[in-house]
Amino acid sequence: MKLTGLRSRTQETLPGITGVARVDRRTGDLLRRVGPGDIVVLDQLDLDRATADALVGAEVTAVVNASPSISGRFPNLGPEILISAGIPLVDGVGGEALRAIRDGSKLRLHEGGVFVGDREVAKGTEQTADSVADQMIEAKSGMSAQLEAFSANTIEFLRRERTLILDGVGVPKLRTPLKERHVLVVAPGHEHAEDLANLKRYIAEHRPVLIGVDGGADTLHRAGYKPQVVVGDPVGIGNGPLKAADEVVVPAQPDGHAPGLERIQDLGIGAVTFPASGNAEDLALLLADEHGASLVVTVGFQATLREFLDRGRSGSNPSTILTRLKLGTKVVDGKAVSTLHRSRVSVSAVVLLVVAALVVVIAALAVSDVGTVYVGWVTDIWNSFIGWVKGLFS
Repeated sequence: MKLTGLRSRTQETLPGITGVARVDRRTGDLLRRVGPGDIVVLDQLDLDRATADALVGAEVTAVVNASPSISGRFPNLGPEILISAGIPLVDGVGGEALRAIRDGSKLRLHEGGVFVGDREVAKGTEQTADSVADQMIEAKSGMSAQLEAFSANTIEFLRRERTLILDGVGVPKLRTPLKERHVLVVAPGHEHAEDLANLKRYIAEHRPVLIGVDGGADTLHRAGYKPQVVVGDPVGIGNGPLKAADEVVVPAQPDGHAPGLERIQDLGIGAVTFPASGNAEDLALLLADEHGASLVVTVGFQATLREFLDRGRSGSNPSTILTRLKLGTKVVDGKAVSTLHRSRVSVSAVVLLVVAALVVVIAALAVSDVGTVYVGWVTDIWNSFIGWVKGLFS
């Protein structure tokens, strides 16, 4: 018993960061079960912004990546976000780490080493703000090659899905009327919750049709809105928005197989499938366009070149450029809408205007016979009120 107690006290004094290991090669499945105090062990080449944002939101203690988080192919955004949030990142520990570390075990990180107790099970590079900045500068040289590959993938997508992009063949029918209406499409991108909050006045005035894409449907639901249409894999969407939505559209593989339908059936709600090789965001835009929306406002969509490349690792982005070209000027970024829709008249200016108007009215009454009558009337009412109050205490 004494030896056990001594060993526990020794382990408590070991240097580094400790936490519960959450291990999975499938990043999407991993993100759904991580939380505060966890050390995430994943295998993701070129850690992207969406994954990093989810890890920051989950308040994980640290991240261990079996692959290089920055390969040098292009300046991806994930490592910067983790380091800026104060989340340690141990990089390139190798694929053996995922087999050596058991899910739920207690891990300790120290100077790039990954320990279970006092035994080192993996070794990598602990990234810092300086090391990430240096690698990002070098990675910019790889952008031209990525752009060429991106262009080739886009051409291949057009060859494969030209009838969908050009003629709308395969777009499912919707019961929700979109013709000549504004449509607001919310995807779970960077700062999408803040951008949605900034559109509160626009939503109240124009009453757009609300479409939630993947986690964007949960954001709409948490903000107190009902997403009329939900587009995405139901596995990653909460019960609330799925049950509240008027319609659910599940992306399917080109052969028609939609893995997420099992969850829809378990909830006892209906859904339609959308067989296509594009990502859910672009499918939502094609739905809005095909059904005659007059304006499509996007929230949480990738908007810069770095963001396009950051998402390009999965090969799901070739549809993005073609979809934007098809919608043309009909699609507008939510940040621009909130900026243009913001009132240019401040509250203080309105208050000053009201006060000035009252001063003018009072001055006009004071110099006129009508003003004398009103003053006498107000005085009589005041005297009656004072008399009534005194009567309550007499």
